[in-house]
Order: sequence, then structure tokens, then C-alpha cells
Amino acid sequence: MFPEPELWREWAQQDASRLSALYGFTAPDRPTAPAQSELNAATARLLKAEQTPDALTTALGVFKTLWGSTSGVVEVGKPDEERLSRNDALLRRLGHYQGSMVWYLGDWFWGVDRLDHLEQSLSRQGRNRNAANARIFTRTWADLSRKATPLPDDHPAGHVPLEVFFSIRSPYSYLGLERAIQLANAWNIPVKLRPVLPMLMRGQSVPDAKKWYIFHDTKREANKLGIPYGFVADPLGSGVERCYALFEYARSQGREIDYMRTYARAVNAEGIRSETDAGLKVIVKRAGLNWQAAKPLLNDESWRDWAEDNRKAMYECGLWGVPSFRYGHVSCWGQDRLWVIENAIGIR
Repeated sequence: MFPEPELWREWAQQDASRLSALYGFTAPDRPTAPAQSELNAATARLLKAEQTPDALTTALGVFKTLWGSTSGVVEVGKPDEERLSRNDALLRRLGHYQGSMVWYLGDWFWGVDRLDHLEQSLSRQGRNRNAANARIFTRTWADLSRKATPLPDDHPAGHVPLEVFFSIRSPYSYLGLERAIQLANAWNIPVKLRPVLPMLMRGQSVPDAKKWYIFHDTKREANKLGIPYGFVADPLGSGVERCYALFEYARSQGREIDYMRTYARAVNAEGIRSETDAGLKVIVKRAGLNWQAAKPLLNDESWRDWAEDNRKAMYECGLWGVPSFRYGHVSCWGQDRLWVIENAIGIR
């Protein structure tokens, strides 16, 4: 579920701090990660409070103590392993694989980022306490690029590229690419695509529960953002290799963005089989490239070198998955974190 747990933990606290600032929450501001003894004590308190009427209030207190600046007070406690196992089994039986999830009427909502979908569901049921249908949890996406001021061509910041670490197989990368292009156009900054191999082609695995959640989540995110998605022709394997084999050709023609965007739309929204010559020819021509010039390049393996260089550069950012983005010294992971990049552009 977590291919790089150490990087994940470091990123998670930084990410939670950014979200806290965005929504005015209490930030997890302790300087060091909690020790295992602290985690055990906090888990024990949460489990003890689970069936009580004030469970949520207690949980907030537990988390503030655990993730706030250390006070020197060391709690002790041992969690009820049997109850913890039951909760873990229930999570998996309901179809998910990690915490920080809300489950309601058969749907999963991950952390703060997907509560807008829950709000929409509740609104459709008429559960608003007032007549307004405005959603609260939209700050990570609703205003992206709407207040952008295009940078003049001679502005130094306008020459800093928005780097997009991208996998042609990743549906989140598809959404991230569409939105990154939108953001870059709004601010008049260049985009630098940095494709990497999918996790499965790097010897890592993706469990079924994770795959199904990703497909469902991408679909509702795409619908929300007005991006076509759902008729998928998975390019894993030869489809990915053929895509990357033609990337340098597309870049030599100044059409690498059009090429990758066209490819991503084709395999994520139109069901075009990119592992076939017939399918790939459609993609190449739509991207404004010459199929006769492209076809002989499909056996070129040199792309593997730059794909590995891109993976290493992504890890140097402290990130491990796609889509990831970097602008100057600011980097982030996830198509729903482009607001972090926009904030960095805006202060230059």
C-alpha cells in the first residue's frame, strides 16, 4: 500500500500542515515524529473512547496532544489488539486499505480532500441545515488559476518551468497533466514533462483494493473537474514503452505536451489501444506528428535512461509517486496539490 513508508511519513506531516493552514485547522507542529510508545498510548485512548457518546471530542483531544508541540508529558497505554484487528478487518471488508477515511452509504472519502464529495452527497439528500448549497471543502481545487495574473515574458519567474513527474499509466497523472497545463497557461510559465515508469514496471505492486479505489476516485474527481474519464485502455507494458519511445521525437517537434496530453486522453477516456499500431497511429496524428517518421522509432530503448533520471529527480524532491510537481524549490505530490504550486508562483 505504501511503497516508500519513510518518505510517506515525512510528506504526510508536511502536507497536513499545509492543509491546516489552508483551512484554519490546528497544525501538527511537533518537531519530531511520535515515538511508538506515544502512538500506542494514543491508540489505546482512541479505542477506549470508540463506543462512548463523546468519542469524536475525545479523539480531537488525543490528536492535539499527540501531534502538538511536545509537552514533556509521556502517556502510557497498550491498545486492545483484538479490537484493533476487528476494526482493520472491517476496513478491508468495506473495501479500503488505510486510515484517515470516512465511509458513508457505501462510498469512501479520503481525509479532507474528498469531503466535498461527501458534502455534495448530503446536499442531494436534503440534509443541509440551511438553504445554501455551498460546499466548504473546495479550497484545494475550486479556485485554481482563476485569479492568475500572467507573468510578463521578461519576468524571471516566467522562465522557471513547472516540472510534471508523470506516468502515462496513472489516471491521477492524466488529471494532473490537464490541470498543470491549465495552471501554466494561466500564469504564462513553461511546462517541463518528466515521464517515469509506472510502479508495476518498477517492480512494485498495487493491491486490488487500491486499484479499485483509484478508479472510482479518479472518476468522481474527473466529473467534478469537467475532464473526460472512464473508457480506459490500460497501456501497462508495451503501451507505456511505445509512448515513451516517441517522446523525444515529439519534443524535437516542439509537441511533447500535445503528444502526452493526447495520449493520456486516448487511453483514459476513449479506450484507444495504444499497444497496437492502429491505435498509436491515431494518437500520433492527433498530436500533430508524422506517423511515418514516428513508427521507425518504436524500437528505440534510449528512453529508459531519461525515465530513470526522472525517477531519481522525483525522489530527490522527497517524493515517490505520480503525479508530482516541482516549481523552483517547491514540490508536491498529487493532482489535488497544484494549489501549493500556484501559491509558490504567486509570491515570486
